[in-house]
Amino acid sequence: MYKLSDEHESGHVSVSEARQNFAELVNRAAYRGERVLVARRGRPIAAIVPIEDVEFLERYEDEMDLKLAMEALADPENSVTNSLEEVEKELGL
Repeated sequence: MYKLSDEHESGHVSVSEARQNFAELVNRAAYRGERVLVARRGRPIAAIVPIEDVEFLERYEDEMDLKLAMEALADPENSVTNSLEEVEKELGL
């Protein structure tokens, strides 16, 4: 994690510091694999992370979505079909 000054929790930078040092923070994430939390009033609100972290999370989300979809399709209760009229009525359309 990146630390600009001793006044911040380790790995945290303020929004204003992130703005001033954006290119450096992006380079640290891209080339050193560092993760930086951007904080406002001491609370983390965003992060600058290596693209590999984002790609990993997206792959994981896709796998979880597929797993949940397969489970839903395998559930016998989901084999019941509804007509368009029934769905519209249920949704109040």
